[in-house]
Amino acid sequence: MQKPRIKGIGLAMMGPLLWGISGTIAQFLFTSKNVSADWLVSVRMLVSGLLLVLFGLITGAKASFAVWHNRVDALKLIFFSFVGMAASQYTYFKAIEFGNAATATILQFLSPAVIIIYLMFRTRKLPRRIDVISLIMALSGTVLLVTHGRLTTLAIPLQGLLWGLGTAVTASIYTLLPGKLLRKYGSIPIVGWSMLIGGISFSCFYQIWTDMPAFSWQTYSGVAFVVIFGTMLAYLFYLQSLSYIQPTTASVLGSFEPLSATILSILLLGISFGLPETIGGILILGTVGLQSWAAMQNKIPAS
Repeated sequence: MQKPRIKGIGLAMMGPLLWGISGTIAQFLFTSKNVSADWLVSVRMLVSGLLLVLFGLITGAKASFAVWHNRVDALKLIFFSFVGMAASQYTYFKAIEFGNAATATILQFLSPAVIIIYLMFRTRKLPRRIDVISLIMALSGTVLLVTHGRLTTLAIPLQGLLWGLGTAVTASIYTLLPGKLLRKYGSIPIVGWSMLIGGISFSCFYQIWTDMPAFSWQTYSGVAFVVIFGTMLAYLFYLQSLSYIQPTTASVLGSFEPLSATILSILLLGISFGLPETIGGILILGTVGLQSWAAMQNKIPAS
C-alpha cells in the first residue's frame, strides 16, 4: 500500500473518530453538566466556523473570499448554512440530548437510505435492486435499534427517535446540497463560512451569553474538545483525506464515528447495547458499505 493512501486512510479514520468522541462528550455535558444542546451548537458553530475561516485565510486568502464575489453562489452558501449546516448540527445534538450519542450517531447513518428515496422520487425511476436491499437493511436495522428487539415498545424516548430521524434527513441535505460549491471553491471555505453564518444566526435567536454553564474545568475542557478536536480538526482531517483516497473509501471509514461513540458510551456513560441493537447498528452501517461498493462497481469499465 502506497504511503499517500495510508495517510489518507489514517486521516479518514481520525476525523470520524473525533466526531464520535465529541458526541459522547456532548452527552456527558448534557446529562452531567447542565449544558443545553442549543448553547453547545451555537458555540460549536460560531467558534469552529471562525477558526476554519481564519485557517482558510492563512492558507489562501483569495480563495476564502471568492464565493462572496459571485452573488448567486453567495446566496447558495447562505441557504446551505441554514438548511444544511445549521440544521444537521442542531438535529444531531438534540438527538443526543433526548437520546444518547450512540443511537443518534447510528441513526445519522440512515442518510443513504433517505437519499435513495429522494432520488427515486426526483428521477421518477424505480430503485435498483441494491438500493432496495439497502432500504430493507436500513429499515430493519432502525426497528431493532430503537426497540431493542421488543417490537411493541420503544427503547429510547420518542423525542430522541424523532430528532435522530431528523438527523438522517438533514445529513442527506448536507450531503446533496453543497456539491457544486465544494467543487468550485474547496471544502474549507464553504464549511468554514457556513459554520460561521450558522453560528451567528443561532446567536441571534439564542443568546449564548445569557445561558453560560457554571464554570468547571470538566465542563469547559469538554466544550473545547467538541469545538476544536470534534469539529474543526475532525472536518480538516476528513476533508484532507479526500486528497489521497476515493470518497467511497472515506465514507466507509466514516463508520468509525458510530463505532467510537458506541464504545465510549458503553464504557464511560453506562449505555447498554445488547445483541438486537448491535445487529440493528450493523445493518444500518452496512448500507453505507453497500452503497460505497455499488459506487465503486459503477466506476469499473465494462470488459
